Amino acid sequence: MQQFDARNSARGGLIAVGLLLLPGSLILPREALAFDLSGAWASERDLCGQVFSKKGSTIEFAELSDLYGSGFIVDGNRIRGKAAQCTITSQKQDGDNLELSAACASSIMNQSVKFNLKIIDDNNINRSFPEISGMTLKYSRCPS
Repeated sequence: MQQFDARNSARGGLIAVGLLLLPGSLILPREALAFDLSGAWASERDLCGQVFSKKGSTIEFAELSDLYGSGFIVDGNRIRGKAAQCTITSQKQDGDNLELSAACASSIMNQSVKFNLKIIDDNNINRSFPEISGMTLKYSRCPS
């Protein structure tokens, strides 16, 4: 009989500890989700159709896209621009600021590039250039 009471007492103690810890787990901050950059981004959302074209399920740059604006396409850890392709080597998000480092290659050279992005909302970002104070470019996600 004593063994039964000891088990129930231990079980009751575990339940009590669990109930005490539950409120704390509800108020602890959750890990922030990383911003999803996937998709095509254009300097003007209204010009997405002139900057990009779709070939099957693949998004490409339109033939004369440079006449309408700039843009880039993100697919996983790859960033494609009209003149260069990059592979993201590191990514750090602090609130609405996103820092990317990438290894980029164009037809004439390879270089490491840092991207500083300010997340405005899920479909709009600003890219800043630390070496040029006050210069930013706005990009909007194009509908898929």
